[in-house]
Parts: sequence; structure tokens; C-alpha cells
Amino acid sequence: MYFLLPLLAVLIWSVNVIVSKLSAASIDPAAISFYRWFLALLVLTPFVLPGVPRRWQAVRAHWWQLMVLASLGMALYQSLAYYAAHTVSASFMGIIASVIPLLTIVLSVPLLSHRPTLGIVMGSLLSFAGLLWLVSGGQPYSLISHGIEAGEWMMLVAAVSYALYGVLLKRWPIDLGTWQSLYMQIFIGVLLLLPNFLMVEGSQLTAHNLGLIAFAGIPASVFAPYLWILAVKHLGAGTASVFMNLAPVFTVAIAVLFLDEQLQAYHLIGGGVTLLGVLLSQYVRIPLGGREKQEAT
Repeated sequence: MYFLLPLLAVLIWSVNVIVSKLSAASIDPAAISFYRWFLALLVLTPFVLPGVPRRWQAVRAHWWQLMVLASLGMALYQSLAYYAAHTVSASFMGIIASVIPLLTIVLSVPLLSHRPTLGIVMGSLLSFAGLLWLVSGGQPYSLISHGIEAGEWMMLVAAVSYALYGVLLKRWPIDLGTWQSLYMQIFIGVLLLLPNFLMVEGSQLTAHNLGLIAFAGIPASVFAPYLWILAVKHLGAGTASVFMNLAPVFTVAIAVLFLDEQLQAYHLIGGGVTLLGVLLSQYVRIPLGGREKQEAT
């Protein structure tokens, strides 16, 4: 039954993409970005804050690393997704988010000194081709004359920022517990998001956006990470990560069923090719340079 843990976590995160899309019509992106993490901070405070003072020396030693992580994972990634939701479909957002595991693997080569593999090279090329097909609506040559739209760029940058966040989490051995580290990142993220929140209009809480904020702040920011941590504990990181490949499938299915989004052929082709590239990068682990070079090292 442990397989239900990552499955539920991925399902919650997929629904949160739909929530991001729905929020575009009811609240400013800067406002929901702030409210989401502020609500998560309030929920976690009674459980996590009492243990933070005992680890304050570690917090002081790693404050700049925590700030970088908060900037990438809490401020930049989700804020860009909320802004992108004004111009791109939830299906597109879900497919782009599916590239994050591949980007994480690619960034791990220079930042974590991981050996490049044939799967990474083949997967990167295939996913790049799939993304070109997706963002061009099945007409790659149109990018020469029209380029990539702002919302599409935002989602691509958001995906890179979250992949970098994941890699830096592994690169920096911050001497804090999982929840204490997450709590401090959220706390710093709230501070980073506060100035922009104070400067925008359309930040009022209403009946139309309160449920969206509640879902983004509690299930997506607290429950899903908790389920994922349990999944990694009981199943292992490798097995749990396989379930992330279901995220674009869940997101597209929910968008079609509940947002009446029309699934076009280029979505299926571009998304399918992109996902195939991600799978190749994960499962084809033949080192570049061949077996002899690997043994020599």
C-alpha cells in the first residue's frame, strides 16, 4: 500500500496546476504566491518552530544557502507559474513541469559531478524536440517568425529554477532536519514575496479565491511534501521518482475533464516525445565513453 503515498502526492501536485490556472481569473499572481506560503508557514509553525531554536547555529551558518533555496523553490518557481497561467493552458503547464526530472539529471552532471550517460544525451535531445513541437503548436518553423510567448518562457524558466533547487538541496548538506529546513525556506520565501505582495492590487481574499489559496497552501505545500517524504522513506527515492512521470498525465486529464481544455494533436505528440525523453534519461544509464573508460576510472 505504500505506493499510494507517491501516487497521492503527485495527484495533489497535479491538481495544484489546475488551481494555478483557476487563480489567474480571481487573484493577482503576487498575492496568491504570498498567501500560499504564508498559510503553509502558519500551519507548520506549531509543529516545527519549537525545534528551530535548538538548531539556530546551523540556521545562521547556512542562511545564504537557505535564501538561495527559498528564492528558487518558493519565490521564483511558483510565482512564474502563477504569472504564466494567465496566458498558457493548464495542460501546457503540466507538460512543461514533467521536464523537471530531466533538467535535474542534466544539472547534476556539472553541479554534482555525476557521470553523463547516453540516456541523458538522448533524452535531452528528444525532450528538446518535443518541447519545440509543443510550444510551436506543431509548427516548429513558426518560432523563427513569432518566437516563444512570454508565458511559455516563464514556465520554462520556472522548470529550470525548480530543477536547480532540487540539485542544490543535494549539493549543500545543510545540518537541519527535513522539516526544519523546509520551514526556514518557507519563512524566508514569505519575506521575499512580501514586498511585491504589498505593491499589487487585487490581493483581497474573496469567496472565489479562498479555496484556491487553501488548497495551494495546505494540501500542495504541506500534505503532499509529507506524503512524498514518507514515500521516499518506505519505497526509496528511485522508486518514488517514477511516479512523477504520472504528473503530466494527471494534469492533462483533469484539465480536459474540468476546465474543458481541448487536447490537440500537437499536445499528444509534443508531450509524448518530451516524456519519452525524460524516461530515457532516467533508465538508459550507459556511461558515455564506454565500459572500458568507466572501469579505468
